[in-house]
Amino acid sequence: MAKIRPFEAVRPQPQLAKQVASKPYDVLNSAEAKQEAVGNAYSFLHITKSEIDLPETVDIHSQQVYDLALENLNAFLQRDVLFKESKPCYYIYRLIMDGRAQTGLVCVSSVDDYNNDIIKKHEFTRPEKEQDRINHIKTTGAQTGNVFLAYRNQASIDTLIDKWMTTKNPVYDFTTEDGIQHTVWAVSDSENIAQITNLFETEVPCTYIADGHHRAASAAKVRLALSEAGANVNGDAIKSATGPDYFLTTLFPSNQLHIMDYNRVVKDLNGHTVEGFLEALKNEFEISELEAAYKPASLHSFGLYLAGKWYSLKAKPGTYNDNDPIGVLDVTILSNNILSKLLGIVDQRTDKRIDFVGGIRGLNELEKRVDSGDMQLAISLYPVTIDQLFNIADAGEVMPPKSTWFEPKLRDGLLTHLIY
Repeated sequence: MAKIRPFEAVRPQPQLAKQVASKPYDVLNSAEAKQEAVGNAYSFLHITKSEIDLPETVDIHSQQVYDLALENLNAFLQRDVLFKESKPCYYIYRLIMDGRAQTGLVCVSSVDDYNNDIIKKHEFTRPEKEQDRINHIKTTGAQTGNVFLAYRNQASIDTLIDKWMTTKNPVYDFTTEDGIQHTVWAVSDSENIAQITNLFETEVPCTYIADGHHRAASAAKVRLALSEAGANVNGDAIKSATGPDYFLTTLFPSNQLHIMDYNRVVKDLNGHTVEGFLEALKNEFEISELEAAYKPASLHSFGLYLAGKWYSLKAKPGTYNDNDPIGVLDVTILSNNILSKLLGIVDQRTDKRIDFVGGIRGLNELEKRVDSGDMQLAISLYPVTIDQLFNIADAGEVMPPKSTWFEPKLRDGLLTHLIY
């Protein structure tokens, strides 16, 4: 059963919350992060992507970057931009995007649950991205990136959370420039805290990583490293009540989640001409040239942007396995019949010729990446469903990397977990 705990969050003063709250570190590159933080000395990006405060010649994975992240975190605490909660709390975090509300419980989840597959995974991770967060956590002593977990909704948990939201005042309530409303309540009452802990331990057999595989894996590896070094929750090196045995998570009921498409861009055609590539696609796909950008409206349909033109691709029957929970996924069809077979991209986690573009950026971003010459083709996909994700994780299977994109995103900086 799911083991969660309240924690003493490091969080911003209410009047500064909107300025502190930043987009997740992994949805922005360094240049985008620097632009986001222009004129905002309180942006949490100064901590999560501290390279924005260093010369561009500095390697973003150098120890200098992580040292500055710690320096900036300490400065935020010393200037009282951030403060540490006086007692362990749970937090309720509601996001409203385009009129649709999504409410989760912010807590810390057990690293043992992660290791024992009570927290289920559906993706492999990329080693270099893991190492970045390992270095960040070990240097700062803080888990600044939230792991987004899903669980099959339970009426008893919904009722308790709804009651708290309707009878208590939030500690934060603001709308960001992208139109998303962020509202946070602190659950500080001991009785309600005990109820929440018990409900998850008795009614939620497992949770699923929806977004944050790298953050979760990094937290587990940091705990292992500290354990091997002789540090533990009761030792001098660990000051937090939960320490590295737990990691920062937000748990959302499955009936509130919305998965968007997660699209691909590729640098080259692996030796094919444009005409030769289109001809090769006809073996597995029905192809139609289009007048406008194409966002697939059903399973097994894809959009292709190549040489300034959009095409629709429809996978032919018999080119995928309907009886295989992995084989039937569009990301698998794409991987098997285009990326690997035609473009020579076997491992999407490590191949530098492929990149991933979240659906929130729209089809214009795909066109932009290709038209700039940065990439040669783009492929748009139909999104994975939450049931597909659960079924695959339950079966112990793994999706191709970057199969899901969830919106809206939690903001970094509102709630941080110190491990020491």
